[in-house]
Amino acid sequence: MTGTRIELEAGWLLSQKPYRETSELLEVLTPTYGRIGLIARGQRGPKARQRGVTALFRPLLLSWLDRGELGTLTAVEAAGPGIELVGERLFHGWYLNELLLKLLARHDPHPAIHRDYGVALDRLTGDAAAAEAALRIFEKRLLEQLGYGLPLDQPLDAAGHYRYLASEGFHPCAEGTRGALAGASLIALRDETPLDRAALDDCRHLLRMALEPHAPRASLRTPQLLRDMRAFAAARLVQPKD
Repeated sequence: MTGTRIELEAGWLLSQKPYRETSELLEVLTPTYGRIGLIARGQRGPKARQRGVTALFRPLLLSWLDRGELGTLTAVEAAGPGIELVGERLFHGWYLNELLLKLLARHDPHPAIHRDYGVALDRLTGDAAAAEAALRIFEKRLLEQLGYGLPLDQPLDAAGHYRYLASEGFHPCAEGTRGALAGASLIALRDETPLDRAALDDCRHLLRMALEPHAPRASLRTPQLLRDMRAFAAARLVQPKD
């Protein structure tokens, strides 16, 4: 069966799974072709030439034969150094990948999402607050690109408080109302200005609500893995010493 050859397309690896005896099934994010599935033949054999090149959080140049739903990888090379994510930052990176796998259909290109993903990975290497802000901004931008954007263009008062209703937008409410979000937090998210601790908390709650219809929290593995890791670390701290 013939197909179209694509050469040296920029891409990020989102996931890789064993496929048959020595091959792998890759899911990658590209600017021109969107999310695509590729069969990488011989990737797991002892003589695999590209072993170690296809890694998470490393910019890649990919070549493949496009034959419909799944293409066949013909070449891959690193387009730059990998972004080193350690500790909780690694879970953050996995979370971004999981979101994209949940929300992006194959062969639906969104060049801005490809760009925003690279920016988010770079920002994850900052301090804890910068990493958390990177997640919130990426979530906001992802929803916008997919047509589910938050109505942050509504008139908002920095001194006010609002409740978010998916079908109606933001409604003014009294401070202390259950689910109340500070207007200053919403404006900071809209303008992508620095988010303080209160704004980060507000934005996390808001974006969790906005994402729930499209990527239910219960269906995402990474947040639970991070909670389990934190619980394990906390339990070790309180263990009595011999």
